[in-house]
Amino acid sequence: MRELTNEVEQLAYVVIGAAIEVHRVLGAGFLEEVYHKALKEEFAMWGIPYRFEHPVFVTCKGRQLVKAN
Repeated sequence: MRELTNEVEQLAYVVIGAAIEVHRVLGAGFLEEVYHKALKEEFAMWGIPYRFEHPVFVTCKGRQLVKAN
């Protein structure tokens, strides 16, 4: 297993913190779109750069399975 750099650990810490704050304020039960918008706002408030709906390529045994945006 690869060791995470201090920079990655710090970024993970603030991203998870932002997500927890959104959940703490909104609670459970909303559609994904509500949390998506709230997380964008929270990231902006925390100064976390973000890009949503970035294409992701999933491969298995050398074959492309999914290209999700």
